[in-house]
Amino acid sequence: VAFVLTRQMFRRGVEDPVDIELLGLPVYASIPFSAKGKQVASQPGQHRRDERQRLLAFRSPSDLAMEALRTLRTSLHFSQHEMKNNMLMIAAPSPGVGKTFVCANLAVTIAQAGQRVLLVDADMRRGTLHMALGTRMENGLSELLAGKIDAATAVRKVPGTDNLSLISRGAVPPNPSELLMNPRFPLLLDSLAAQYDIVVIDTPPVLAVTDAAVIGHHVGTCLMVVRWG
Repeated sequence: VAFVLTRQMFRRGVEDPVDIELLGLPVYASIPFSAKGKQVASQPGQHRRDERQRLLAFRSPSDLAMEALRTLRTSLHFSQHEMKNNMLMIAAPSPGVGKTFVCANLAVTIAQAGQRVLLVDADMRRGTLHMALGTRMENGLSELLAGKIDAATAVRKVPGTDNLSLISRGAVPPNPSELLMNPRFPLLLDSLAAQYDIVVIDTPPVLAVTDAAVIGHHVGTCLMVVRWG
């Protein structure tokens, strides 16, 4: 018993939403772990139709995790008037937290509510949104910021919902942070935001690289995904 209590005292992980609220930060939703979501994400696609449906929102919309994401959607809807713009960044402290899962499925639920949504994979290092949504990686954000393609080429419709579009990460560039610090990036965000009701941006882990900190200067809202423990 003493060993367990001592070990618990030294454990610094978050185990209750109250721990976050004590820091003065609001907790918008608590999303339960979804075994079905993990199973769907790990299934290899045999053909394009399988690949494009590797999301819990498409495979099991009644899952408890999806209900929690709809709660998050509602919370965001009522707080939109406090945002300085319609851009939402979703970040996480480290890999493996579930950030991309939340980002992709939240974007689908918002689109299913009738809003025009643009999902941007700004993790140009290891982004996997194109795999979850069954689209190709090429001709994405890195090529767009480098001036190799235009926005019309980079934006592509996501099968399965009429209101969701995606900009994939593109080919891995040698200088992702420098591309994001280029003056072309905020101009691109402003032009895209004017065409959609909300722009959802997936970012690299905050503690690993500086990309999320750069993107955070331009968005109206930042959601941090924190895993239990």
